[in-house]
Amino acid sequence: MASIISYTLKNGNKRYMYSMYGGLDPQTGKPKHVLKRGFKTKKEATLAASRKELAISQGDVQKVNNILFSQVYEQWYQEYVNTVRESTWARTAGMFNNHILPAFGNKRIRTITINQVQRAVNKWYKAVSYNYKRWYEYTVAIFDFALKHGYMHGDNPATKITMPKKKESWGSKPENFWDKQQLTTFFNCIDPNTELEKFTLFRVLAFAGVRRGECLALTWNDVNFSKSTLTVNKTLTQGKRGKQIIQPPKTHKGRREVSLDPTTMNYLKRWRAHQKREYLLLGFNTMNKGQLIFANSKNKFKSLNTPAKWLNKIIKDYNATHTDELKRITVHGFRHTSASMLFAAGATIKEVQTRLGHEDAQTTLNIYTHVTKHQDNQAAEKLANYFDN
Repeated sequence: MASIISYTLKNGNKRYMYSMYGGLDPQTGKPKHVLKRGFKTKKEATLAASRKELAISQGDVQKVNNILFSQVYEQWYQEYVNTVRESTWARTAGMFNNHILPAFGNKRIRTITINQVQRAVNKWYKAVSYNYKRWYEYTVAIFDFALKHGYMHGDNPATKITMPKKKESWGSKPENFWDKQQLTTFFNCIDPNTELEKFTLFRVLAFAGVRRGECLALTWNDVNFSKSTLTVNKTLTQGKRGKQIIQPPKTHKGRREVSLDPTTMNYLKRWRAHQKREYLLLGFNTMNKGQLIFANSKNKFKSLNTPAKWLNKIIKDYNATHTDELKRITVHGFRHTSASMLFAAGATIKEVQTRLGHEDAQTTLNIYTHVTKHQDNQAAEKLANYFDN
């Protein structure tokens, strides 16, 4: 039975509170006491106490049964952020806010049906080509979390749906890398005298095989001019609310030392001297520790979109004035281009894996298989020559 107690605020107003026995704590075995203040009338306090007593007698079953999908997600997310990097949990939050919560957020999780999940996945499937699978996997995780915590019972409805599959399109998928001639054509479009930074950035991407974020995070401390090496130990990425942040490489093998050719080293030396003069006019001392190799006009990180903007404009301008079009690739395509040149030069899969910082050889093998497809004709010719001779 609850006790209703009156008390007086500092301003003289009268208020009521209830106090009651809340049963035994299931973990400690000690008695629990429930106290709630702030009721304006005794009747209001008595009614609230009665409702609480009923909830306690039912073990707060009703509260658990009414929990929303969005509330379960919030609990799951608090645990999730402690298991992944900031860039990952920030990206995941965007997926939930933009796609998953609009579909399920306002529904009591125990009432969501297989058909409702199926309809949501079908909608995602029609909207995008790939990410619908990731959104679905996160949806499954929320239902698993709810089952584990007793917010629902039975089976996970998300595991009962039929997963739609994208139909393979006819024709070959465009290759996201250049051969030696195409890369040469690209660099001929950039004047290293007037666009030295741009030329150097793409030279590092192509000949060091680093990722975009790794390249934009580089500082001069990462370059060893006496050994002609580049140390990769960090990456620029996006964190909460799209803010650019520095993170360590995703895997242990992502931390690596990459040897550089004399030409690339020469362009880095030229750019360092040019940057020193140019940024001094802007009021920055680039000899400070941690100076970025590729910085914006405020001596801060360049936008992650900058290399792509440069690349797309160069290709567009070239194709507008030439009949032999330069194939479009992405910035990440420079990494595949680097791999293709390494394979063509006779490097082993293990050597390429180490240089590119792949965690396992399968990733390198996938690139190797893709890159060497165009060599089939040469292989056939070699086989015929061997047989005929």
